[in-house]
Amino acid sequence: MKDLAQRFVQNPLLSPKDLKPSRQGLEITCLLNPGVFTFEGKTWLLVRVAERPQQQPGVISFPVLKGDGIEIIEISASDPELNADDPRVIHYKDKDYLTTLSHLRLLCSSDGIRFYEPEGYPYLQGQTLQEAFGIEDCRVTFLDGVYHLTYTAVSALGVGVGLRTTTDWKHFKQEGMIIPPHNKDCAIFEEKINGKFYALHRPSSVDIGGNYIWIAESPDGIHWGRHRCIITTRRNSWDSARVGAGAAPIKTEKGWLEIYHGANTAHQYCLGAFLMDLNDPGIVLARSEEPIMRPLEEYELSGFFGHVVFTNGHVTNGDELTVYYGAADEFVCGAKFSIAEILDSLTYQHDQ
Repeated sequence: MKDLAQRFVQNPLLSPKDLKPSRQGLEITCLLNPGVFTFEGKTWLLVRVAERPQQQPGVISFPVLKGDGIEIIEISASDPELNADDPRVIHYKDKDYLTTLSHLRLLCSSDGIRFYEPEGYPYLQGQTLQEAFGIEDCRVTFLDGVYHLTYTAVSALGVGVGLRTTTDWKHFKQEGMIIPPHNKDCAIFEEKINGKFYALHRPSSVDIGGNYIWIAESPDGIHWGRHRCIITTRRNSWDSARVGAGAAPIKTEKGWLEIYHGANTAHQYCLGAFLMDLNDPGIVLARSEEPIMRPLEEYELSGFFGHVVFTNGHVTNGDELTVYYGAADEFVCGAKFSIAEILDSLTYQHDQ
């Protein structure tokens, strides 16, 4: 099947060189996977900015949050207890660390293409022990006049889902970790269904089970229950190793349409879609057999971690779906889709 994405000719829209580091002594290594929303007539990105010290020969160094500041950990590259094979993760003395420290940064645009940092808006950074390795990959849901920010909170204690809320993007309420480790890729629906909040999320298991998409219900958006697994990986497929939700599902006449990412055993990430029942989104009606978007362009194939397209943010305008995505774990890009084309590409359960 053909790739359904119409990539922006201006891609990449943002590269690490386009922004300034948050602190002296750090450099921006990657821009990743922005949350997306509209506010005051503009398109906004909540970009994940990953930083680390400039690397010196013979030494591996990386930052972690400590109190109100950061601590730089330095390890000799020749240390026999160091495993730095993965550019994203450091394994040292039976502990895992991230090679970079991520925070979230606001950018806005009048045309959805040229983004800039507006004055007077804070960086969103880790604030608790559960966020000591940073906060990542935020999804933004606007519901009942409030923006709900679900993000990945990372620390030595594990990877879980944090929540902050705001109405003005200058003042935030910290709700803490709403789903404990190991969990990520949490996207709250932008409408209540039968009076309840709904969210997609992704527990992870290395032994029994796998990296599957689940759905949950909540009376208040904070306390979640009635968890059900709705999407699993598929053997020998483009989504054979892990799957995870993108942004909030899109309401259509046919059902709730979700754009999701899937990865294979070679850690190559593509985008697909699935459709849920309007009244009971725990029922999956249809799903992509083939990706709707694959890594094809050089900026998607080569970067900090290549062969990756990954989204957790979009805006809709009628049939037009504008997806903002991370490419090769280094750049922020944009692409347009037709919602009708995506729906037509799905395989319905009774067709299988």
